[in-house]
Amino acid sequence: MYPSIEDYALIGDEQTAALVGTDGSVDWLCLPRFDSAACFARLLGDEDNGYWRIAPVGADRCTRRAYRRDTLVLDTEWETEHGAVRVTDLMPQRDRAPDLVRVVEGLDGEVTLHSVLKLRFDYGSIIPWVRRVDGHRVAVAGPDSTWLRSEPEVRSWGEDFGTHAEVTVRKGEKVAFVLTWHPSHEERPPLVDPYEALRHSVEDWRAWASRCRYDGPYRDAVVRSLITLKALTYAPTGGIVAAATTSLPEELGGVRNWDYRYCWLRDSTLTLGALLSAGYQEEAEAWRNWLLRAVAGDPADLQIMYGLAGERRLPEFELPWLSGFAGSAPVRIGNDAVKQLQLDVYGEVMDSLSLARISGLSAQPDVWALQTALMDFLRDNWRQPDEGLWEVRGGRRQFVHSKVMVWVAADRAVRTLERHPELDGDLDGWRALRDEVHREVCDKGYDPERNTFTQSYGSRELDAALLLIPRVGFLPPDDPRVLGTIDAVRKELDHGGFLRRYSTADSDQAEIDGLPGSEGTFLVCSFWLADALHMTGRTKEARELFERLAGLTNDVGLLSEEFDPVTGRQLGNFPQAFSHIGLVNTAMALFGEDGAG
Repeated sequence: MYPSIEDYALIGDEQTAALVGTDGSVDWLCLPRFDSAACFARLLGDEDNGYWRIAPVGADRCTRRAYRRDTLVLDTEWETEHGAVRVTDLMPQRDRAPDLVRVVEGLDGEVTLHSVLKLRFDYGSIIPWVRRVDGHRVAVAGPDSTWLRSEPEVRSWGEDFGTHAEVTVRKGEKVAFVLTWHPSHEERPPLVDPYEALRHSVEDWRAWASRCRYDGPYRDAVVRSLITLKALTYAPTGGIVAAATTSLPEELGGVRNWDYRYCWLRDSTLTLGALLSAGYQEEAEAWRNWLLRAVAGDPADLQIMYGLAGERRLPEFELPWLSGFAGSAPVRIGNDAVKQLQLDVYGEVMDSLSLARISGLSAQPDVWALQTALMDFLRDNWRQPDEGLWEVRGGRRQFVHSKVMVWVAADRAVRTLERHPELDGDLDGWRALRDEVHREVCDKGYDPERNTFTQSYGSRELDAALLLIPRVGFLPPDDPRVLGTIDAVRKELDHGGFLRRYSTADSDQAEIDGLPGSEGTFLVCSFWLADALHMTGRTKEARELFERLAGLTNDVGLLSEEFDPVTGRQLGNFPQAFSHIGLVNTAMALFGEDGAG
C-alpha cells in the first residue's frame, strides 16, 4: 500500500525540507538545499531508496500528530498496549550544517521503539560506506557525509545496508537522535544540542508567527500557510520554491510529474501581496530583492523560473531507478519549461515592482531602468504566441491571459509615471500600447456568443486564469463580460465543486496541452474563483467556497497543488506555495476588514 500525499507533514530549516509520514518515517529529504539530490527518496520509490523511520515496535500509523502551535515542530504520538510515546521532529535553523533532530519522549507506561536509517545518496541510488567514529555512525559516499548520534547514546547495529537501533522509554524519559550532513571533504561541523535546538525552534517560530497582523476567521489556517511559505523560503537569497518536492503526480499513474523545487516568477505578485498584507515586510523585501537579482540582464533572456539563488540552467532529465509515487513514472529532475516563452511573466514582474514601490519597500537602484528595459522588449514582442501560464507542451498559442498580463505591464508602467513624473519614460507610447493590447484582447479573446473570454484567440476552450481579469484591473468587476466569464469558467471547468485549470478531456485541448491523461482540480484556481465571486458581490458564495477549500487541508494544515474530488486525495507537488498563497490572499480579501491589524 502506498501512502497518500496528505499523509505527510513538512519540517525544514529554510534551506531545505523533509517530509515525515504518519508512520514516523522521513521519506524525502534533499541535502543541503531544496534542489540538491535526495538522501531519502522512498517517497518516489521504495524502502531501498532511503528513509528514516522511528516508531514503536510493531506499530503502523500514529495515533495522532500535530505541529506545536504556531511552529514547524512536529509531534507524532502512538498509543500502544504497553504505553504512549511521542516523537518530535524538527530541523533547527542551521549555523553551518543542516541537522535533522528526532526526540523520543515517553508519555505513559513503557514503550520500545525501533529506528531504521537507510541513507541512499543521489536520489536513492548510492549506498554509502558506514563506520563508527567516537560513538557516531558516519556515512560517506562521494561528496556527501552524515553523522548520526543519540543523546544519551543508544546501541546501534548494521543490518540490510541500514543502521538500526532500539530504545525503551518510560514516562518522562527522553532520547534524542541527530543526523548531521556536511561535505565529505570537510571536518565534522560542531555538534548541536538537540534539546536546546528544540527549545529555540519553538521560541523562534512562535515569535515569527506572532508578527502576523491578521486576526480574523480561519487565523490558524492563515498562519499555517504563512509558516509553510516561510519554510519554503531559501533564507540565504529570499527565493521561495514552488514546492518541496519533485514528480508527485497530478494524476495517479500518469506522466504529469514535474520538478517544483525552483522559484517561479508567475507567483511573484501574489506572494508579495500575501506577505505584505500579513505584515511580513522583511520577507516581502527579501523576495523582491531575489526577484531583482534573478531577472537582471537582457529582458529578452527573462525566464519563467530560476534556481534558489537565481540560477538559469535547470536541465530536465529522468531517474529511471525510481518507480515514482504510487508507480507514477517518470521521476523528473530539473524543468524544461525554463526554456519557454511566457509573456505573462513580464506583467508579473512589472506588477510586483509596482506593488513594492507603492507599499514602501526600500528603494533599490536601477529598478526603473530595469522596468523600462522590460517595456522596450514588450513593445516589440507582445504579439508573439507563447506557452502561457500553464506551461503547455503542445506548442505556442495566443493565450488571452498572457496578453492581459502584457496590458498589466503597460498599465503599471503608465501609473508609475503618472505618480512619479520625475522618472524618465515613454508615457504616451506606453498608453498607446496599453490601449492597443486592450482592444485586441476584447476583440480576439472574447466570445460574444457565449459572453466569455476564452483561453486563446479563436478558441472555444476556457481557462481558470481568466478569473484574474478583474483582479488585475483589466476590466471592472461589474462589466458584463467579466460576469459572463466567471459564470462560464465556473460551469465548464467545474469538477466536484472545484475548478480545473483548463479542460484536458477535449481532443483539441489535448493537442494544446501536449500530454496524455488528465489531472485533478487546481487548488489556487478555486481560490481565484472565490476572489472573483467576492469582487462581483457574491460574497456569501465566495465564503462557502473558501470554507470548502480550507477543509481540504490535511490533518496538519497543508495543501498540495491539486485535489481529486472523486478519490478525495491530494495530488501534485507538496506542500504547494501557490495553494497556500491563494488561501492567505483569499482569507484576507474575504475577512480582512474583520481581522487585519
